[in-house]
Amino acid sequence: MRIAVTGAAGFIGSHLVDRLLKDGNTVIGLDSLVTGSMENLEHLKSNPNFTYQQCDVTKYIGIEGPLQRVYHLASPASPKDFPRMPVHICKVGALGTLNALGLCNAKGARLLLASTSEVYGDPEQHPQAESYYGHVNSIGPRSMYDEAKRFAEALTMAYHNQNGLDTRIIRIFNTYGPRMRLNDGRVLPNFVCAAFRNEPLVLNGDGSQTRSFCYVDDLVEGMTRLMESKVTEPVNVGNPEEITIGDLAREIVALTGSKSVLATTAMPKDDPVRRRPDITRAKNVLGWEPRIHRREGLQLTIADFRRRFDASR
Repeated sequence: MRIAVTGAAGFIGSHLVDRLLKDGNTVIGLDSLVTGSMENLEHLKSNPNFTYQQCDVTKYIGIEGPLQRVYHLASPASPKDFPRMPVHICKVGALGTLNALGLCNAKGARLLLASTSEVYGDPEQHPQAESYYGHVNSIGPRSMYDEAKRFAEALTMAYHNQNGLDTRIIRIFNTYGPRMRLNDGRVLPNFVCAAFRNEPLVLNGDGSQTRSFCYVDDLVEGMTRLMESKVTEPVNVGNPEEITIGDLAREIVALTGSKSVLATTAMPKDDPVRRRPDITRAKNVLGWEPRIHRREGLQLTIADFRRRFDASR
């Protein structure tokens, strides 16, 4: 098939492009490079089945020729990005999704929207199933991302219901792996880079809040299965193995051989206390569940971080 991927130079997008090419597809990668990096696509420069196209999805998405699939991943997604580009994040969720849907409508292509567990906010239901409507502060410090994704879901379903557009919605839970930005601001790059420097690993609050980390290859498998399924309702894809942030920090110190100690700081406003996906739907309708254990995934990720960290010094 001929497939477009928005956000192709990002962490998840670049791994998805690799998988789609491996499966024999022709891929057009779109990115504005606001948070993505061409380094993530450097290995594809000589691949005749891959084309890169600089594109700000909030303005226009123009692709010549036929398309059968569009994976819409474009969006800054790190808490570090929230205070520095809140309006742009809102525009990507609204205008970017509108343009991606319009492209699919014109081409007769199927769209997969990369949504997020952030649509559940700081959840009062645990674990979080797709039927849960969420607990979101619409004007809080994370609202530009949370509400942009919630609106993107609403817009996608509006196109599906009104125009009969073929759509899929994936709700991505915490994902990690090689190619994450070292200065991303999310917990895993923060901890690993601090461990490399033998600096304190700083926990928000007492570190008892939880997350569930899914290795990127498992996520990509779930994405491609959902795209080729007949499921039009949202599907959670993530690893249900829950861990406290404090225990994650201790794991990283051990795996890196660091001399770092743990430190604490105040808990950010609206930071979710517990996060764990209910993946019953993914198991039942996609036959999907994660395969890569966290220790194995962390070892692969730390090795990639170490190579890039040393090269940057």
